[in-house]
Order: sequence, then structure tokens, then C-alpha cells
Amino acid sequence: MSSLDIRVDQRPDLTPDERLAEILANPGFGTHFTDHMLTVEWTPEEGWHGARIGAYGPLTLDPATAVLHYAQEIFEGMKAYRREDGSVWTFRPEANGQRLARSSQRLALPELPVEDFVATVDALVGVDERWVPEAAGEKSLYVRPFMFASEAFLGVRPAKHVTYMVIASPAGAYFSKGPTPITLWLTEEYTRAGRGGMGAAKTGGNYASSLVAQQEAMGQGCDQVVFLDGQEGRYVEELGGMNLYFVFKDGRIVTPELGTILEGITRASIIELLGKMGHSVEERRFDIREWQEGVTSGDIVEVFACGTAAVVTPVGSLKWDGGETPEVAEAGELTMRVRQALVDIQYGRAEDTFGWMHRVV
Repeated sequence: MSSLDIRVDQRPDLTPDERLAEILANPGFGTHFTDHMLTVEWTPEEGWHGARIGAYGPLTLDPATAVLHYAQEIFEGMKAYRREDGSVWTFRPEANGQRLARSSQRLALPELPVEDFVATVDALVGVDERWVPEAAGEKSLYVRPFMFASEAFLGVRPAKHVTYMVIASPAGAYFSKGPTPITLWLTEEYTRAGRGGMGAAKTGGNYASSLVAQQEAMGQGCDQVVFLDGQEGRYVEELGGMNLYFVFKDGRIVTPELGTILEGITRASIIELLGKMGHSVEERRFDIREWQEGVTSGDIVEVFACGTAAVVTPVGSLKWDGGETPEVAEAGELTMRVRQALVDIQYGRAEDTFGWMHRVV
């Protein structure tokens, strides 16, 4: 049970129904935002306080605001889904709240209790429920909770004023072409994280460091970039924003082990889903040569990536400086079965035997 007392100030100038219908018909990803946002503040003296929902709009920050100088911030990404009966549900919100707490620990930010996290997401989605699209075309409401050092102070230490917010954005399919195989670029110059670093935390710095490598990938005609470990430069870690799975001809399934990579909610869910389908998943270090040689020899029959935004996306080929794996034109059978099983649970088309879904409205 949340202890937060969330005050709601409904804005009088809601987005007109006609304009909202236009947005929801073709929402894109991360370009339109709902009418409201949620804010909670923290100080050592008062703890979490001032929880409120008000009109979505710009923030006013002092030029010395700590996050602008020392990047002390974290965030989450999750979705709200509308079912055929009109109800609205979120997927494993407690898991997102637990991960936010782990990220808080790594970035020396105060921990928001999981029950408060869920309550804040529920509150904003409830107020802006009209922004949750119909399920057709895998549309959803993408929810972005985030926390940042809002103290105006240039000393290098954990901030003594922290702001937590939740905003939301209607979303269509992440990849406009749908679940068709994507092409990946292997960067051998840049790494995403190292031992003892922030790789397991969902913090903006990890994404900032991936952008130049993603730029490199796009310059090579690829959709996403693959990172190797920072110590030996030979073990597969993850993409710029997704985890990876490898399906072998003999039925084995491997995903890179945790430690320096983000513990994706979709990644963890797929391990459970595959287990129910009769497949065990090995979580271990995965050598890049095993990928290159396995796909070329036919020992690896499917590769797919997963994440909240993209759900499950098949990998068509891997390119690197001097070579590439044979191209795969169509998504693999197991890839699509896993994807469909997950999406069907999220949209209420299949029984949720895992207890993952949380009703909001």
C-alpha cells in the first residue's frame, strides 16, 4: 500500500477529442505526450513529498542543477495496454519499480518504495486514460518514470534535492516495418560498460555512450549496434537498447549473462516463457566467434533481440569490419512464437498464468 498522497490538478485545456484521435491513429514513438505529468520531490529532511499530477509542460531548472553537470539520473520504460473490453493494464510494474531501486543504489539516489512507484504510474495512467490507444497495430501507452538530481549545487556529491517524475506517450510499433529481421553492426572500438561500472543501471549515461556507436552502425547501413565486453573485447553483451537471445539447432538457447548489462524485464519474462514452452535458457558469457561461426555453419538457427519498446525483434544478419553472417530473410519460428505469446498476455488475448499483468483502469 502506497503512503504517497497524490494531489491531482486536472488541466482545463485538455487535448480536443478530434486532435487526440489523429494522434492515436498514428502515434509514432516518443513524439506526442499526454496532458499531464506526475512529480514527487525528495530531501533528506522530508523524504518523498509533494506528490502531484499537473499539466504537462516544460521544467524550469537552475543552470547549476546537478544533473546537468554530473548526470545523476535514472529512468524506466514500461507500457500500458488497452484490452478489447476497454480496461487498461500494465506489465510487471513491480519489476520496473525494483529495477529503479537497484539503479538508485548505483547512482546514489534515494530509493522510491516499489509500492509508491506502482501507485505513481497507476495515478498518471488513470488520469490520462483516454490517451491509451486501442490495441490494433500493437499500439500502447509508453510510460517513462525518471528521477534526477535537481539540487542547484556544483559540488561533486549525491544531490540533497531529487525530483521523480512520470510522463507518458502513446506509441505505435517501435520498428515501423514490424517484426522483420534487423541488421546489426558489431562495434570493435566502443564499449558500453565495464566491470564495476553502470552497465546494470538504467541511466542515461549508458545510452549517451552508445550513441556514437549507433551512429557508426547506421553509417554502415545497419539498424542497431552490438557491444562486446570492455575487458577482453570478445564476449557479446547487448545492443544499444535491447538484450539478445541465440537459438541453437539442437534446441539450446543462450542469452548473455548479467553483470555489466541491463537486466531487461522483457529478457527475464522470455526466460520464464521459454521454460513453460519446454526450453531451458543458458545465461553465460557468449563469445562473438560463437555467434559468427554458429550462424555461418547453421549451428545457430535463430537470433533475436528483445526490449520493452520493440518487444521481440528477429535479427537478420551481423556485420563487422571485414565480414558479415549469412542474411536471414524471415523471422524464426521460435522467435515469433515467443513474441506472440508475450504480446497475447500483454493485450489480454491469452491467460496470464504468471501473474504479470496489473489492472489500472
